[in-house]
Amino acid sequence: MIRAENLTKSVNTSEGVLTILNDINLSINTGEAVAIVGASGSGKSTLLGLMAGLDGSSSGDVFLDGHSLASLDEERRAVLRGQVVGFVFQSFQLLPSLTALENVMLPIELKGDAEANEKAKQLLERVGLAERGHHYPNQLSGGEQQRVAIARAFATQAKVLFADEPTGNLDTATGSKIVDLLFDLNREFSTTLVLVTHDERLAKRCGRSVKLVAGEIVSDEKSEETIVG
Repeated sequence: MIRAENLTKSVNTSEGVLTILNDINLSINTGEAVAIVGASGSGKSTLLGLMAGLDGSSSGDVFLDGHSLASLDEERRAVLRGQVVGFVFQSFQLLPSLTALENVMLPIELKGDAEANEKAKQLLERVGLAERGHHYPNQLSGGEQQRVAIARAFATQAKVLFADEPTGNLDTATGSKIVDLLFDLNREFSTTLVLVTHDERLAKRCGRSVKLVAGEIVSDEKSEETIVG
């Protein structure tokens, strides 16, 4: 499903070249749930962005669903993301001018699905927000906004879901509920999940954990026991 080969990302700074990721090699199989862990500044979000085609690498390549991202321009990467990828971000990233229902409908409509309204309603019901569909993001709590974002991520039945610190802006109790929901839906849709987190308990919910230190993979381990709840 996803394969990174000799992936490097460097940027120019006033103090010289800064290497954020260095020679990353990583394969993630269809249906896996993989946590990318490490301290702040270790390169976790940069790696996620490169694997999702949100940014380009300095060298190396990422193969997403069989497509070489290095060979695609931004427009074609965007088309591929629309076909293959769903996102859940720490900051929710809902469109403030759209209702909850319209936010979930949008990616379905962009695929030309005439049943966007009904499918979006079903997803909002699945995440417990059937009665909140006509509310705008600023009328929803943080936990409710993240549930809308999760519904939107699963709206097009994407093959792979990238989640970047999905509980980072939520209190512990709300975050726990969001995590349960995320993994429940992930199992239902048989999605490949790539989850960036600094939360060890959340990482253990995945079957595999990849640790970054200073832009390099220092461990890649399967969880001995997947924690539920």
